[in-house]
Amino acid sequence: MTDFPPQHGSDRPDPTSPPPQGQNPPYGSPTSGGGQPGAHDQQPGEYGQQPGGYGQPGGYGQPGGYPPPAGGGYPPYGGQPGYPTAPPPPGYPSNDDKTWALIAHFGGAGGALLGSGGLGWLAPLIAMVSKGPQSPVVRAHAVAALNFQITWTIVTIVAAVIAVITCGVLFFLPMISILIPIIFGIIGGVKATEGVLYQYPMSYAFVK
Repeated sequence: MTDFPPQHGSDRPDPTSPPPQGQNPPYGSPTSGGGQPGAHDQQPGEYGQQPGGYGQPGGYGQPGGYPPPAGGGYPPYGGQPGYPTAPPPPGYPSNDDKTWALIAHFGGAGGALLGSGGLGWLAPLIAMVSKGPQSPVVRAHAVAALNFQITWTIVTIVAAVIAVITCGVLFFLPMISILIPIIFGIIGGVKATEGVLYQYPMSYAFVK
């Protein structure tokens, strides 16, 4: 029987068997985890941009800014139907009526002061002619103040004549007749501020 010499190739290590302790695996041999596909590959979405980030629709860069309020935008200045407005002052249909009523009363007192009792009727007459035809409330205030001021304008003229006839003995009569329309005109204006029609005393109804 013929003996064959030993084959040198049979001494090569098996590439699939684990290497001895302390030795590195041969080049090209698979290792645990190192050669698995996708072990060091980047996973989808791991470090990349996530959907819905800063550039997503509706994020920080969304167009339009702040949304308008419900109901179709902001109301224009001055008020529109459906928006609340300031209520009228007590005793008056509107603020304009109250203003003209105050002009009639305080204007009468101011005219009596500046005109020495002779011009107290001017402001009530202007209020009655200007606003009276449109507002019954203003006309009522203006007529009350006008009748009172006309009455005391006549009284002042008579008192001045008496003071002259008496050679100044009754000089105080014109002074009293000037103070009365001033004082009561102010009282009438204060009452009108509260929405009350003041009934002047010592007044004759020249105008109905």
